[in-house]
Amino acid sequence: MTSCIGSQAGIFLGRPCYPYTVRMAIAATPAPPYYAVIFTSLRTDGDNGYGTMAEAMEKLAATQPGFLGIESAREGLGITVSYWESLEAIAAWKANATHLVAQQRGRDTWYEEFKVRICRVERDYAFDRA
Repeated sequence: MTSCIGSQAGIFLGRPCYPYTVRMAIAATPAPPYYAVIFTSLRTDGDNGYGTMAEAMEKLAATQPGFLGIESAREGLGITVSYWESLEAIAAWKANATHLVAQQRGRDTWYEEFKVRICRVERDYAFDRA
């Protein structure tokens, strides 16, 4: 899946969108409790290295202690949810030096606006047709 309908850069719901690969999978998380970081964003015009950095940050996050998984979707409005074992693991990820560079580039270049929410998952359930 790409971030734009038809895999081409353009405008979707009045906002710019850019083609880049988004992994389509539901994260396999352990039994609760665990934590979710919900990152909701609206992008600026142009890719400007965003797709490459997004893929690199996903790979880097997966190597961090306490990381449990990630889910991401972008069709105009971007929503990425990462799952973590603890608040301490989330704080360590936020303070990761490479991630700090990406955060600053996001503020300077990639985002019109964003919001981060941190939640404790108390319960989850699933359905799988397979």
